[in-house]
Amino acid sequence: MNTFYVWAIVITELLMIAMIIHVIHYSGFTRTQKKWYVLTFSAIIFCSLAEFAVHCGYYDVAFKIPLTILTVLQFSVAPLLGVFFSGALGLKNQGKIAIIYFIVNLFIEVLASPFGWVFYYDAEGYHRGSAFMIYISFYFISMAYLIATMAIAGNKFNRRDILTIIMIIIILISGIIPMVFFRINITYTAIAVSASLCYIYYNDLVQQDTMADLVSNQKKLSGMQEHMISGLANLIENRDMETGEHIVRTSNYVRLLAEDCLKDGIYSDKIDDHFISLLTRLAPMHDIGKIIVSDTILKKPGKLTPEEFEEMKKHAAVGGDVVREVLSGITDEEYLSFASDIATYHHEKWNGKGYPNGIIGENIPLSARIMAIADVFDALISERCYKKAIPVDEAIKIIEEESGSHFDPNLVKVFLNHKDEFIKASKK
Repeated sequence: MNTFYVWAIVITELLMIAMIIHVIHYSGFTRTQKKWYVLTFSAIIFCSLAEFAVHCGYYDVAFKIPLTILTVLQFSVAPLLGVFFSGALGLKNQGKIAIIYFIVNLFIEVLASPFGWVFYYDAEGYHRGSAFMIYISFYFISMAYLIATMAIAGNKFNRRDILTIIMIIIILISGIIPMVFFRINITYTAIAVSASLCYIYYNDLVQQDTMADLVSNQKKLSGMQEHMISGLANLIENRDMETGEHIVRTSNYVRLLAEDCLKDGIYSDKIDDHFISLLTRLAPMHDIGKIIVSDTILKKPGKLTPEEFEEMKKHAAVGGDVVREVLSGITDEEYLSFASDIATYHHEKWNGKGYPNGIIGENIPLSARIMAIADVFDALISERCYKKAIPVDEAIKIIEEESGSHFDPNLVKVFLNHKDEFIKASKK
C-alpha cells in the first residue's frame, strides 16, 4: 500500500477529530452551527475511512457485499459535504436540502450498484464503472454549491472572503484532479484542509464583526454616559446660578494638569491616558451632591452662616452616593469608583483640614487632588452670586500660597510650571 496515502488518511482523521473537539468546546457558535460543523467534519471522517477501506489493498470476495454497501453510503454522503458546510455558514433550510440530496444520491447509487454503472467489485477488487461520472457530477455540484454559499455568506462580511474562496477552489481542484485522472486518493485530505480553512477564516470574520459591534456599542454607551453626566452636572450648576461653563472649564483644567504631570514625570505610576480620559469625562460630576442642597443656600448672594456652610458641606459627603445611584447599572465599578472619589473628596485638603472626612496627604485620591486645584482656580477667577471674580494672577498666587496646606505640593509645582497654559485656557 502507498505509504503516502496511509499518512494522508491519518492526517485527515486527526485534523477532523481536532476540529470536532474545538467546535464542541468553543462557545462562539450557536447550537445549530455546532451541529452543522460536527456533521461536516464527521462526514469527512466517514467518507475518508470508507475510501481507505476500499483502497487499502486487503480485498477479499467475502467482503464484496459489505464493501458495496459502504461505497454506496460513501458515494451518497460525499456530495452532501457542500450542503453540510453551507448550514454551518448560516444558510437556512439546509436540512431539507441535505435530506432531498441524500435521497436522490442514495436512490441512484442503489439503483446503479447491481449493474456496476458507477462502481463494481470483482476478484481483483474495486473498479470504477462506465458511468462513474454520475458520482463525479454530483460531487462537483456539491462543491459548486459550497462555493456559491460562501459567496452568499460573503455579503455580510463585505466580500472579505474572496481570497479565501479562491484558495479553497485551488485546494479542492488540487485534490480532485489526482483522483479523477491519476487515481491518487487525496481528495478527502483536500476537503478536510478546505473545511478547516473555512471554519477558521469565517470564525475569524465573525469574531472581527462581533468585536466591531462591541466597540461600536461601547462608544454609544460612552456617549450616552457623557451626555447624561453633562446634563446632570449642568442641571446642578444652573441651580447654583452658573451657566454650565464652569463644568467645561474645570474639565479642561483637570485634563491640562494631568497631562502636564505626565510630561513632568509626576505621579507617572498612576497617570496614563486612561486615567486622563476618565478624569476629564468624570470631572463634571464633582458637585453632583449639590442636588441635596436647598436653593436658598446655593443662591444666597452673601456669605454663608456657619450653619448654612455645614449644610453646603453635605454635598461632598453624599456626592459619591449620588454618583452610584445615578450611574449604577450602566457602567463598571472602575468608572463608578473614579466618579465617586471626585465627587466625595475634592474638598479634602492636603493638611487634613478639609471635608467631609478630613483625609490627609496622599490618602486623598489623586483624581480628587487634581480636581481640587481646578475647582478652586475656576471659582477664584469666576464671578459668583456671592463674590466678584479676581484676576488670574492673584488666583495663581493664592494656589501657590496654599501649596502643602490646601493643595498637593507636587501638583501645585506642575500647575505653576505650566501656568501659561491655564491662563490661556481661562480666557477661552
